[in-house]
Amino acid sequence: MIVAIHQPHYMPWLGYLHRMAQADLFVVLDHVQFERRNHQNRNQIRLDGEARWLTVPVLQRSQKERIIDKLVDNTDPRPWGAIHLATLRHAYREAPHFKDYAGALRALLEARWERLADLDRAMLDFLRDALEIRTPLVRSSELAAHGGKSELILNLCREVGADTLLAGFGGSRRYLDAQAFGRAGVGIRWHEFEHPSYPQCGPQPFIPGLAALDLLFNCGPQSRAILFASHSAPQLRAAA
Repeated sequence: MIVAIHQPHYMPWLGYLHRMAQADLFVVLDHVQFERRNHQNRNQIRLDGEARWLTVPVLQRSQKERIIDKLVDNTDPRPWGAIHLATLRHAYREAPHFKDYAGALRALLEARWERLADLDRAMLDFLRDALEIRTPLVRSSELAAHGGKSELILNLCREVGADTLLAGFGGSRRYLDAQAFGRAGVGIRWHEFEHPSYPQCGPQPFIPGLAALDLLFNCGPQSRAILFASHSAPQLRAAA
């Protein structure tokens, strides 16, 4: 069984969803430490021809808070969700398919979220449904795996019965202990993602790496075909 493991993101990008779709099971790594200036509570959209951040405000109670314990800051009298929706509506006013998703997105963003992890999961489910990604999900907080970095990832693989980890080329490449994985009988497959190009509203040039909403708003029902027509080159690396 192939498993992919990644921290929750707000409005995930295409590579996140593409890797999820290649796995038999996706583990949402939500019981590790929240990282400021990461993608756990923010992501980028295209606004007036530039990449701009949309950030969910969060409460800072401790520097060691886990993602699952991170609370959304709802104290501002201007609801952040309504601001995000208005920003998206303005940014994608010329996108041909924004209206197709506006209703469901409005319901999601205007709901009152207490925990960031629940908001991220709802946004992920929205994108999974839109792109017809059926890979089962499990939260790491629902499992009993412990440890740090490579040990934790390996223990998660063991707990769910995976024989292959589909890993990205981000930070995990620097810390995964391939020999330990090999001794445990778990292979490591590296997922390289080639970002697809597609028509984007607004002035050129094309901006890659944005939230997956950008593809949906611009390409609508063709989004899934565009995403999975891109060439990925998974490489099997012997973990020994």
